[in-house]
Amino acid sequence: MKNNSSEPVWQGDLENGYYRNPILFGDYSDPDVIRVGDDYYMVASSFNYMPGLPVLHSKDLVNWKVISYVVERLPFPNYDKPEYGKGVWAPSIRFHDGKFWVFFATPDEGIFMSTTTDPYKGWAPLTHVKKTRGWIDPCPFWDDDGNAYLVSAFAKSRIGFKSILHLSRMSPDGTCLLDEGVHIFDGNLNHHTIEGPKMYKRNGYYYIFAPAGGVKTGWQTVLRSKNIYGPYEDRIVMHQGKTNVNGPHQGGWVETQTGEHWFIHFQDRGPYGRIVHLQPMVWVDDWPVIGKDTENCGTGEPVDVYKKPDVGGVFPVQVPETSDDFDKNKLGLQWQWNANPQEKWYSLTERDGFLRLYALNNSNESGLLYHAPNILTQLFQAPEFTASAKLEFSPAQTGDKAGLVILGDEYMYLTIEKTEEGNKVACIYGSPSENGYREEVLESRTAESTTVIFRVDVRNGAVCSFSFSYDGENFVNAGRDFNATAGSWVGAKLGIFAMNTYSDSKGFADFDWVIVGKPGSTGRG
Repeated sequence: MKNNSSEPVWQGDLENGYYRNPILFGDYSDPDVIRVGDDYYMVASSFNYMPGLPVLHSKDLVNWKVISYVVERLPFPNYDKPEYGKGVWAPSIRFHDGKFWVFFATPDEGIFMSTTTDPYKGWAPLTHVKKTRGWIDPCPFWDDDGNAYLVSAFAKSRIGFKSILHLSRMSPDGTCLLDEGVHIFDGNLNHHTIEGPKMYKRNGYYYIFAPAGGVKTGWQTVLRSKNIYGPYEDRIVMHQGKTNVNGPHQGGWVETQTGEHWFIHFQDRGPYGRIVHLQPMVWVDDWPVIGKDTENCGTGEPVDVYKKPDVGGVFPVQVPETSDDFDKNKLGLQWQWNANPQEKWYSLTERDGFLRLYALNNSNESGLLYHAPNILTQLFQAPEFTASAKLEFSPAQTGDKAGLVILGDEYMYLTIEKTEEGNKVACIYGSPSENGYREEVLESRTAESTTVIFRVDVRNGAVCSFSFSYDGENFVNAGRDFNATAGSWVGAKLGIFAMNTYSDSKGFADFDWVIVGKPGSTGRG
């Protein structure tokens, strides 16, 4: 069977000296970016998905690849089950004193920090900088005089107010805050929902780059002051303007080796999540202007296609991983579990070249897939693609099932399940209901084999169509078209799973491969 997965499903690099936005059509939300020498590093939110807090690397700000995760698991038992919308929020990354530093908050547990000297080789165990609720979006800042600070924001859902930026003194080693801090900017008048602050210093000014106006419709604000505690002047430096890029904001500023200035931010695209854009940036009268200032007013608009950054060289196309042959002894960096992972969920060594997922009970009374922690997920990486998964089903008892899912607030999955009438292939739709969640069997038929290929075609607008095949050649449509939906602060996910609805089982499914390719690709037989 022809495999069309070698060609990226999306790339920002146009390979002619220009790039297009988004540079990443993946849900790397709330991005922050730094340069260290000739290398660029980016971090993003990951919420309840583990391992969490992806670290991406690039040589040219256009081509990126995930290289590690900061958080293997969150050290709280509630994250052993899906805590949708909670977990890792809005990280920041800095390079200081010969080390990489990442700070982030979980909205209910507080502010955390980790460091490393080499982000390829792993991160130190988390330091709990401040135990608190409702403090979010922390960013560290080390001043020229040796003093260290942390700027942060607040989540109204946890603390009762928002639209306030806050500054605390911090120990230079980043392990604790030295005071309760003070409010330094109130955005309630002109910059409602100001959050995600990133602090810098240039030409004697302290700058805070901060998004405001809300995820879907906001703008990028920049504050400046000669005193770190303010008062701060404010200016909108980028907005949607006449473009189709809604809510262009929340990200980081970086300067290239050649002295160019760039800004990375997100755009909320609903079921696709918050995808990543790259904007040129210039300084005018000690104010940044981001994007293209079409009206010559100091407020830019996002660019669609633009000349690639001058980084002193040309580098090959590079994109995040998607497809997986499961031929290594550890999971690829495209994969994240739906909660804190457990070793008993899977094996890459029981059968060489296969991922074995065990049909364990999903640890919730409802038995619904939505509540299962042991779903293995990855981000959408393009507006259109086809994903296929080949599995061999080895059930041990009634209720064992395995399959392929598109997971959001609503979800749909194809599964092969052992029932009292034998193995069935079914298409199931899940959605919120008055009592939490419900599932509806759209279609069910007798399985002709225990080896099956499940496929989902994702078309523009995140319209999904499921099908299955036993030979890799002839596919049978299943269920109906499904409009993928966003989850809690995240885009929809592609996932694979094995589970038992009722109890732990000794059954399992061996996944031979997952192929993510251009629309219409069929993987391998």
